[in-house]
Amino acid sequence: MTNQTQESKCYSSGLKMLMRREHSKLELSQKLQMKGFDFEVVNNSISKLVEQNYQSDDRFSEEFIQMRFSQGKGPLKIASELKMRGINIFDLSVFDWFQSAKEIRQRKFGDASSIDYKEKAKQKRFLQSRGFNLDQINQAF
Repeated sequence: MTNQTQESKCYSSGLKMLMRREHSKLELSQKLQMKGFDFEVVNNSISKLVEQNYQSDDRFSEEFIQMRFSQGKGPLKIASELKMRGINIFDLSVFDWFQSAKEIRQRKFGDASSIDYKEKAKQKRFLQSRGFNLDQINQAF
């Protein structure tokens, strides 16, 4: 297969992935390489997709953050997941994480007026596993 044919197939494969949902450059690169396209072809295709504004790490991160926030994930978990996807610059300050932690705790466990130490510890571990920091967790009670 000629390099032109390879690039054309790689580009259209990347475009199909982006039509289903947003992907970060890193995700897209990994998926295209797993499909057997070589590194240079993948990079050229992704550059073209970025140039034409089909791929945008900013758009991906905004959508990803909103989705994870809606799922009840905390800022630590979201930041970690974004970094794993090759996104290092993002803004999580638009959300009220203290309120979110409180609402998630209440939705999962109900009113916290009379709970013992063991139950409180369980609830704190739950919030921690969701990616909330200690200040946010303590404020939730």
